[in-house]
Amino acid sequence: MAAEIQPQPQARKPCLLSKIDAFQEVVSTAVIIPKEDGVISVSEDRTIRVWLKRDSGQYWPSIYHTMPCRYSFLFFSLLLSPLPLFQEFVLSEDYNKMTPARTYQAHQGRVTVVLFVLEMEWLLSTGQDKNFTWHCSESGQQLGTYRTSAWVSGLQFDVETRHAFVGDQSGQVTILKLEQDSCSLVTTFKGHTGNVTALCWDPVTRVLFSGSSDHSIIMWDIGGRKGTAIELQGHNDKVQGLCYASHTRQLISCSSDGSIVIWNMDVTRQETPEWLDSDSCQKCEQPFFWNFKQMWDSKKIGLRQHHCRKCGQAVCGKCSSKRSTIPLMGFEFEVRVCDSCHESISDEDRAPTATFHDSKHSIVYMHYEPTTGNLLTSGTDKVIKVWKSTRSVCCV
Repeated sequence: MAAEIQPQPQARKPCLLSKIDAFQEVVSTAVIIPKEDGVISVSEDRTIRVWLKRDSGQYWPSIYHTMPCRYSFLFFSLLLSPLPLFQEFVLSEDYNKMTPARTYQAHQGRVTVVLFVLEMEWLLSTGQDKNFTWHCSESGQQLGTYRTSAWVSGLQFDVETRHAFVGDQSGQVTILKLEQDSCSLVTTFKGHTGNVTALCWDPVTRVLFSGSSDHSIIMWDIGGRKGTAIELQGHNDKVQGLCYASHTRQLISCSSDGSIVIWNMDVTRQETPEWLDSDSCQKCEQPFFWNFKQMWDSKKIGLRQHHCRKCGQAVCGKCSSKRSTIPLMGFEFEVRVCDSCHESISDEDRAPTATFHDSKHSIVYMHYEPTTGNLLTSGTDKVIKVWKSTRSVCCV
């Protein structure tokens, strides 16, 4: 039902602590209960379960509740469904009773994200109807709504400035300023070629991380007001989750292929250059295949255009035959660079700033609990895995 994994000491790798595998369908979301050895899960078999860790080291269900329809999102006592509503439940102190408290009729289409802001007593929600709404959690009253350009797939909130960060299916991130009964558009920015699949906000460094179906992560410097955007390229599939461990200055990301990447953010990273436009190679001056005039004048066949990932120059294949990692630019995998840039990259420049780990299941959801440093992943294999994700941990 649930297995206890005995770790062996080893540095800087996540350690698998426990597995919970008593599900009939995929667990679409789950969270670690703060300050408790417990997990709350929502499965596509329409069940909500509270799991508590027993003296044996195994997780056993404390509450088993079946819903009339499938639910796909959970934030402690908040549940989100494929219907245009979400529900609030109250858990007893001993986690042995779950009582329905309130139903929020918030949207005209399927609810996609719900976020509870304890400090404001607000419930933020988004739906496939392209509406972003916020409710008072005390009264249940809807306070306001905002129409987005595409349906939202990521949502974060900054309590200090009352800024909501909204990531949508078009790849755009929108910043909204929320008041008690109104909101205003601050700005929008877009760096992904695919839809935004995950957002993570760190209020200390005032940095927003966005993950996408284009396999990339972008670190947006919101607090610095310089418009800096740092790319992190370390996944081969859709980014499914992001979380930031502020005490170790590490970003944890996961993707559909089962990879967990731990990024060292305590380094000075560099922006990737803009790709330059040119009708000929900026190294050897050979024409590209659309430059008919130069091709005719020089009696040469046009070449295909490439770009050096380090300097951004437009180059031909012959002048960019080398590959290299550039970790401080976010390229943990080898990428195309021009010959001159390749010579300038030292072994120190190639030192990795991220570690890569195989969770051994295709991840659909991830949750990080900062008070314990534990990480939870749920996968398409219908299994929940709980990991220790701090620096001096182990691997199985």
